[in-house]
Amino acid sequence: MSRAVNEADRAAEDLLRREAREARARLALPVALGVAQVAAGIAQALLFAMLVGALLGFGNAGWAELGLAAALAALSAGLGMAQERTLVAAGEAAKARLRRTAFARLLEEGPADPRPVGERAALVVDRIEALEGYLTRWLPSAVLAMAGPALVIGAALLADAPSGLILLVAGLLVPVIMAVTGIGAAQASRRQFEALGRLSGRFLDRMRGLPTLVLFRRQEAEAEALGQAAAELRARTMKVLRVAFLSSGAMELLAAGAIAMLAIRHAAQLGAGHPDPVAGIFCLLLVPAFFAPLRNFSMAYHEKLAARGAASELAPLLAPPAGPPGLILEEMPRKLVVTFQDVRLTYDPARPPALDGLSFRVMPGETLVLSGASGAGKSSVLRLLMGFRRPDSGRIALNGQDATALRPPELRRLSAYVGQRAHLFRGTLRENIRLARPEATDAEVEEAAEAAKVMAFARGLSQGLDTLVGEGGFGLSGGQAQRVAVARAFLRDAPLVLLDEPTAHLDPGTEGEVLESLRRLCSGRTAIVATHSRAAQRMLGRVLEIEQGRAAGARMAGE
Repeated sequence: MSRAVNEADRAAEDLLRREAREARARLALPVALGVAQVAAGIAQALLFAMLVGALLGFGNAGWAELGLAAALAALSAGLGMAQERTLVAAGEAAKARLRRTAFARLLEEGPADPRPVGERAALVVDRIEALEGYLTRWLPSAVLAMAGPALVIGAALLADAPSGLILLVAGLLVPVIMAVTGIGAAQASRRQFEALGRLSGRFLDRMRGLPTLVLFRRQEAEAEALGQAAAELRARTMKVLRVAFLSSGAMELLAAGAIAMLAIRHAAQLGAGHPDPVAGIFCLLLVPAFFAPLRNFSMAYHEKLAARGAASELAPLLAPPAGPPGLILEEMPRKLVVTFQDVRLTYDPARPPALDGLSFRVMPGETLVLSGASGAGKSSVLRLLMGFRRPDSGRIALNGQDATALRPPELRRLSAYVGQRAHLFRGTLRENIRLARPEATDAEVEEAAEAAKVMAFARGLSQGLDTLVGEGGFGLSGGQAQRVAVARAFLRDAPLVLLDEPTAHLDPGTEGEVLESLRRLCSGRTAIVATHSRAAQRMLGRVLEIEQGRAAGARMAGE
């Protein structure tokens, strides 16, 4: 257990270091603005010391110093605003880049990723949001926590050496305080993110399955389980906040101690002929400028702890790919021969293999229908051909070449896929079809829609293919949505067609229409269809029976 935790911590640290290197160039300007703000604060403290000294009868500062102090105050405020804007821009750029990478990795893994949809959404949204604080708060504040106090201590040493030493000792105590208050904080933050992920994932998954829960009268039990998960998150969040308040209180106590030490030193001399009263007041006024970067550093320290907890979950997803990336196709083959030779695949060692020595061959222009009971291994064949899984043993060949030598995205380039339920996004029918090949022309989209019989119902809509449909295909029937999926496959025009129960949820009349479109789609291409449908088995091609991951027998279509 401890070994796994150590590996997760190392992976999280590696991720944070990589992101720090990526963000270094964007953070140079905010750090420079922060240093300029500290310098303006030192000059402002000197001018105020001169003005206060003049009021007490030490020196002759006047309106010029007051005007300059006001100008410096305005400059400091402007520098702070500029710094905040540059940090926000850097954070947004970093989050956008991380989300692009994370989303691309999730798309690459596809069905191979065992996490529920809710957990994946939490990874892309919440975990990456937590990394923003590390990049835009912790990294700049860590640099300014050294550069800012160093400037202030230098100014204090020039004015009064003992005062500079007092501030130096106070600064050296800050890491000690943070170490004491931060013991266990990283672990508490990690547990908080784990609780948040469980709650987010459970809530989204249960909302998606709400009709089923109501059907089986489990809504009250699930509501109680969600309440328990929310209570756990609340408790873990309060633990993290307790550490944050303790650290802030310790920092304020240290600042008060530094002011008290400086006040004791200079107050004793002011009443007995202080050699330089303005320098004494100046050293007292330097304390806020000295502790401002350290306070920011202390607050950002908890951003680091939160980021470390988030990074431990993001690291496996964002880690650089191990081993060679695989080959890229020089050109798209026009014909494909698919060969499975003694292929074995196991998802869980404790369960029987999904494929146990499966062998078959599909020639160009041939359609192979995989038949068998649920769990026999039909969908596993499609996952292997799309690169979402790698076989444990055996050989998968495309035109005689090892398919596993290709990058998984290259395998997916070779195929057009139609699943059980077509997912349509909010947009027009034309936009949903064009997802298969974004560079396609309007004429090509319309030709694909005609081939899939989408135009048969689109002509009756108010705006034809430019009619807007809702998320998930809202506004269309199941058969119409499936025809849009078939139109995508026509538009993709890939040499390999993969169909997974394409008519599972259709009535017999609609099934016949969709099967006719699928028959035209498979014509001239290599096609593999996983289905229970007797109509599909009779109409589409050669049938291969699969039992427990093995080929049990073959028959021709119509038999």
